[in-house]
Amino acid sequence: MSEMSYIQIIEHYHQHTASINELMGSILSGINDQTLFEDEDRQQKAIDCLVESYPFVELLYTLDPNGQQLSHNVAPGTTLPDQQGGVGKDRSHRPYFLQAKESRTTIVTAPYLSVASRSLCITAAVEVRSATDALLGYIVLDIDLSHTIEFLMGDSQRRKFSVLFKAVYSAIAIGLFSVVGLLFYFSLEELLSVFMPSTGEHELHYTKPFGIIVYLTLALAIFDLAKTTLEEEVLMHKDIFRHSSTRRTITRFMSAILIAVSIEALLLMFKSVLGDGHMLAGAVEMMFSAAGLLMALGVYVFLGAKAEKAMVELRQNKLD
Repeated sequence: MSEMSYIQIIEHYHQHTASINELMGSILSGINDQTLFEDEDRQQKAIDCLVESYPFVELLYTLDPNGQQLSHNVAPGTTLPDQQGGVGKDRSHRPYFLQAKESRTTIVTAPYLSVASRSLCITAAVEVRSATDALLGYIVLDIDLSHTIEFLMGDSQRRKFSVLFKAVYSAIAIGLFSVVGLLFYFSLEELLSVFMPSTGEHELHYTKPFGIIVYLTLALAIFDLAKTTLEEEVLMHKDIFRHSSTRRTITRFMSAILIAVSIEALLLMFKSVLGDGHMLAGAVEMMFSAAGLLMALGVYVFLGAKAEKAMVELRQNKLD
């Protein structure tokens, strides 16, 4: 549940470009007022009001018809100093100004890396005209792209609980790693007992390595589960809107179980060969169970990938 990577942000941007452009158009049409060029306090009120409904808005400023900045950079709750780019700055070479000059509607730039926030942003701009249709200038908004995508997908509230979720998953992973440590300790005890048997011990030494393998196999399966939990839920961003994310988690988890069950079945077969013949039936049943589980997992992965491909194609056809 970490932040989305740049690749994920760009992928979502291309999927929702039309929706993002419509949203930016509606926001700018709501503040398209020539009084913003006359009163900077009104600019501050405008952006503070915007942030209440649209938390992804980062910056507002105005330009004259030649691309010279007329106002300070107005951020939510404050006005940034001119050292960060303010009144009088020449923005006539910026892509959003060049696009806005050629259009009488809202323009939205392609994503770019913000120098200030080090995150992917987009800029939306619209021209402002007087009652006599004279060009007064342009209103410009800088937008955080990641937060915009979360807003459009209805995922903004989940961020508030991200720290709690990470803490719980981290605690669970630590607990699982502790169990792995205990199993490893027990396997070492078994290994030492092979070379230093206790007095009166009647268990055959050739069966003890199987007990060690059981401990280590369980430790491997639990370690892989803990590692998967830590990676999927804490270290990596999990896209809950993408079926492949859930499919990947289930596949990794079931793979660990399959490995553990298969090794246990092989151990029972070896034990049956060494004299415990009554274990053979259980070993065969476990092997069939592992094979059935593997087939079911294969069907799930195949159908899941096919369904996701169909959904992507349907979405693409709607956009076209």
